[in-house]
Amino acid sequence: MDFTPPPIEDGFTAEKLFNQGFSYTYDDVIFLPHYIDFAADAVDLSTHLTRHLPLSLPFVASPMDTVSESAMAAAMASLGGIAIVHSNTSASSQASFLHTAKSRRVPILSDPAFCHPSAVVDHDDAFAGSPFLLVTETGTSKGKLLGYVAKRDWTNRTDKDLKVRDYMSPPPTAVPWNADLTRIEGVMESEKKNGVVLVRDEEVVDFVTKEEVERVKGYPRLAAAGSVGPDGKWMVGAAIGTREEDKERLEHLVKAGVNVVVLDSSQGNSSYQLEMIKYVKKVYPELDVIGGNVVTMYQAENLIQAGVDGLRVGMGSGSICTTQEVCAVGRGQATAVYKVSSIAYKSGVPVIADGGISNSGHIVKALSLGASTVMMGSFLAGSHEAPGAYEYQNGQRVKKYRGMGSLEAMTKGSDARYLGDTAKLKIAQGVVGAVKDKGSVLNFIPYTLQAVRQGFQDIGASSIQSAHDLLRSRVLRLEVRSGAAQVEGGVHGLVSYEKKYF
Repeated sequence: MDFTPPPIEDGFTAEKLFNQGFSYTYDDVIFLPHYIDFAADAVDLSTHLTRHLPLSLPFVASPMDTVSESAMAAAMASLGGIAIVHSNTSASSQASFLHTAKSRRVPILSDPAFCHPSAVVDHDDAFAGSPFLLVTETGTSKGKLLGYVAKRDWTNRTDKDLKVRDYMSPPPTAVPWNADLTRIEGVMESEKKNGVVLVRDEEVVDFVTKEEVERVKGYPRLAAAGSVGPDGKWMVGAAIGTREEDKERLEHLVKAGVNVVVLDSSQGNSSYQLEMIKYVKKVYPELDVIGGNVVTMYQAENLIQAGVDGLRVGMGSGSICTTQEVCAVGRGQATAVYKVSSIAYKSGVPVIADGGISNSGHIVKALSLGASTVMMGSFLAGSHEAPGAYEYQNGQRVKKYRGMGSLEAMTKGSDARYLGDTAKLKIAQGVVGAVKDKGSVLNFIPYTLQAVRQGFQDIGASSIQSAHDLLRSRVLRLEVRSGAAQVEGGVHGLVSYEKKYF
């Protein structure tokens, strides 16, 4: 009898697993551990968003109107990632979001309000949610700063019928717009001031307080270099549609210094998108364009042939997206990322895994399955930097989060994303909800980054490229998890527990 042990064959290759006719999500699959010969801190997560745009971190904020505006763009760039500013607003407003974010070199954005010295402030609406009202010669950001009014001081005044020039405080010390936190703090200490104003080309950019500097300094040290473009400013992307009027929008964005544009369509394999890709590459040949969304190799091949510099993968996988349910079209995100990546890498086109990210393990899976970056919506929504005001629901502090396919978002123009802006009947492909307060992305993204590094260490990949090489060389193995295995892999069997990751 032959007792020779059989050859070791553990798990499945990605090629075999994803060619069995099943559509898998991230939770459906699990990677088998590999060999470790390096520390988690040695994992290099630098990557490329597009053919020509490098990032220190593989994190991208989604172009949603409850996720990415100026504050998110500045914060993500400071972390080494990037935000794609949404287009569910006028072209001038979207360009203004870009201009505001690119006018900073610190991850602080208070969005100050301005007024003329002869103005009479009789209602707190004049502060527009800001704790300060900056007084300039012109009443706008472009004018000599004469002084400022703190909202708390104005609230305590009994003679609110006076002109602001009669009670404004002297202007704070001005520092250049690109000063870092160390320099800003140094000026405050030397001048014995509690705030400084950031100025760029005779334009007042922001009013930074000592409290804000202390808050940001209290967060984990940023582990990567910020995303800075050739112009020396933060890198910021923007979404556009595929309509004729989007060509005018694109012109506004280019003038504002946009670094990359994303063609924002729920189903990107259309004649409209192919024509827009060719238009962008012809009129702005130096501007990288990301196409999508796609989930199949056939879709991807069409956009690659049209000239895209990056691909956005995902259809119906977002937590607030109902496309798969309503339209019966889409694909499980794990399968979609693997399939599209397997053809895109042959042309040197990076893939963005868009949707379905709810924890660090999903990020590890997306990147290891072939993506170069992950795009996140709900993961970043509810943060300090996300647009919108906090509310309280059932004792929890929350912010609104809505799908761009929700009827509420469509009323502002996002129906063009679903090729439904000319339809008489609007069909929702998303919902409106709320997510709890997550604090600042400057605080929780570094912890997420460390968790991803540990995941890469466990699969034996010291970089994103290493993970891709292990996958394609059939060294990295996967298996499908049963429902019971998924339960076992999470918290179970406890009467109660407190969920904290940092």
